[in-house]
Amino acid sequence: MRLDKAVSQVTDLSRSDVKRAAKAGRISVNGDIVTDPSSKVVETDTLCLDGEPLLEPGPRYLMLHKPRGCVSATKDSEHPTVLDLIDEPNKHKLHIAGRLDIDTTGLLLLTDDGQWSHKVTSPRHHCDKTYYAHLAERIDESAVEKFAKGIWLENEKKRTKPATLDILFANEVRVTISEGRYHQVKRMFAALGNRVLQLHRERIGDIVLDETLQEGEYRPLTPEEITSVK
Repeated sequence: MRLDKAVSQVTDLSRSDVKRAAKAGRISVNGDIVTDPSSKVVETDTLCLDGEPLLEPGPRYLMLHKPRGCVSATKDSEHPTVLDLIDEPNKHKLHIAGRLDIDTTGLLLLTDDGQWSHKVTSPRHHCDKTYYAHLAERIDESAVEKFAKGIWLENEKKRTKPATLDILFANEVRVTISEGRYHQVKRMFAALGNRVLQLHRERIGDIVLDETLQEGEYRPLTPEEITSVK
């Protein structure tokens, strides 16, 4: 593999950035300065930038407190994305395990481990998700049983899977679902003639949003949080 390609794959530097760094004498291969960005390297070579070894990052698992107005995407021409909040090398390799709407806040998981994220999002793995919702209207107690039986959503061929609804106050609830249909929580309340004004995800499986994280902040998951996704 070419040196410039190898270095760009394990850093946030573009190929042109790497070429400039090489010509400036900032890159070494096995202890020797290499100024030719087209030089060939192999997996066993030790690459350094400014004297620091460059290593392919292992699987990464991050918890982000997503703010309102930020898109759950890697690129967007109109809005900031959640990747704009991440300061990690090679962050373009991260993907989102369970997206949130632009106006929904709370727990978002990012990883570069495809099998792990599939377990988070696949209904077969029963990774329940809990949300706090502030509603436009008072919620009737009868909604608890309706959620437990499943809700008919507009343009859907079958009910939602049973969900748990806890009424906290007249128009504040906590709801736990085991699916991830399009705008599911908002559509469930809309089917009952209500409207969600504020939606915040608190939990995915056994992973709970860290209360110390301010909106826009993130941290690595603990080993226990990672392995909790069976």
